Amino acid sequence: MIRRTFLGLLPALARAQDVDFRSDVKVVSVIASVRDKSGRLIKDLTKDDFTILENKREQKLQYFSRETDLPLTLGLMVDTSMSQEKVLGAERGASMRLIDQILREDKDRVFLMQFDMNVMLKQDLTSSRRKLSEVLPYVDTPSRAELSNQYGGGTLLYDAVEKASLEIMSKQSGRKALIVLSDGVDTGSETPLSTAIEAAQKNDTIIYSILFSDSGYYSRDGRGTMSRLAKETGGGFFEITKKHPVEEAFKTLEEELRSQYSLGYVSDVPVQISEFRKIQLIAKRPGLVVQARDRYWAKR
Repeated sequence: MIRRTFLGLLPALARAQDVDFRSDVKVVSVIASVRDKSGRLIKDLTKDDFTILENKREQKLQYFSRETDLPLTLGLMVDTSMSQEKVLGAERGASMRLIDQILREDKDRVFLMQFDMNVMLKQDLTSSRRKLSEVLPYVDTPSRAELSNQYGGGTLLYDAVEKASLEIMSKQSGRKALIVLSDGVDTGSETPLSTAIEAAQKNDTIIYSILFSDSGYYSRDGRGTMSRLAKETGGGFFEITKKHPVEEAFKTLEEELRSQYSLGYVSDVPVQISEFRKIQLIAKRPGLVVQARDRYWAKR
């Protein structure tokens, strides 16, 4: 898994560092964003500004790039359960603006998935803005007929994350991210939250959580779920409020996606059994905060 998912980045990183690599090498990839104490993105770091540890053992960084034009595979995942009915229009509008701003039709690909009492892939991976703009208006809450015929659970957030990770992201290489717009309340998934997170981690997929909630619908709070999805995969968490509208969150997200560092190393401990290994990426410059995943799946 580590080898396959990172191979798409190796040529770009090798050019950036002027190094040779073997196509069969098992490279551990880390995509990171770095901010100062005020939250400003730091974009001028070099390989020598980082230290990386695996299970507390320092590793040698062999690949590094600040290239902002590396291809991006993006999954836009929209909660269409009835709890989102009042905010769904704003979600759709903001999603189209994000696609307009981020998608480069010559490099990037996006898929669109909605989830409520079902998980539905509305648009498979595409580089076409036209296709995405045509299908987005049909991302909607269930009809009365669908609700009356409902069988099983309500909001399948965890199932959706697992499905996107296993069925789509597992087949992609390079930079991969899911953008999840939801109130974070799951009411019917068969998949536990921990399993959904592991599916994303095993397939090198970052999750950006956009907490979009109707405060009058649920007494339950999905903030913890949405925060955990982001933190444990190396992504970011945004909460939409009147003071912090979705446009502001998406602007920050767009800047982050275009300001990431791509780093890679070969572990000094051969893989004997498939397991999760802890990783810690540290910026040597004082006062900087690194946002990156903290473990990876070492597959034998």
